[in-house]
Amino acid sequence: MKKALGTHVLVEMFGCNPSTLKDKEYVGKVLIRAAEEAKAHIVATYFHQFQPFGVSGAVIIEESHFTIHTWPEHGFAAVDLFYCSEDVDVERAISVLVEEFKPDSITTFEVKRGVLPELNLPMFGAEKEKQPELAEATIAN
Repeated sequence: MKKALGTHVLVEMFGCNPSTLKDKEYVGKVLIRAAEEAKAHIVATYFHQFQPFGVSGAVIIEESHFTIHTWPEHGFAAVDLFYCSEDVDVERAISVLVEEFKPDSITTFEVKRGVLPELNLPMFGAEKEKQPELAEATIAN
């Protein structure tokens, strides 16, 4: 596995119980519990109720953030779990989400963020060649 400054896990949950996805209080409790059980350190939380339904919310953690966006009319929730510490138990966070939203299926994608040259990891294609020029141009401005 590549080492990076952070890991971003995208979780797509299909076939969730719509009543759980349209309740701001419930969605908030679930995402907060997922962060707590993942051993993340919560800094702040915010959740917004859309009309007629749907919720967006964020749990800001010392290690980065967990966010959620729900579409109850489709039984779908999109969750981003972004963390910059190996101490965060993302598998536990996902277990909480599955336990509470009861999706028929989930898809997860993992993206390494901040794979930097000083970590001695390969960069992608031409981006490696462009990076020093971009850095110099930024410094010149």
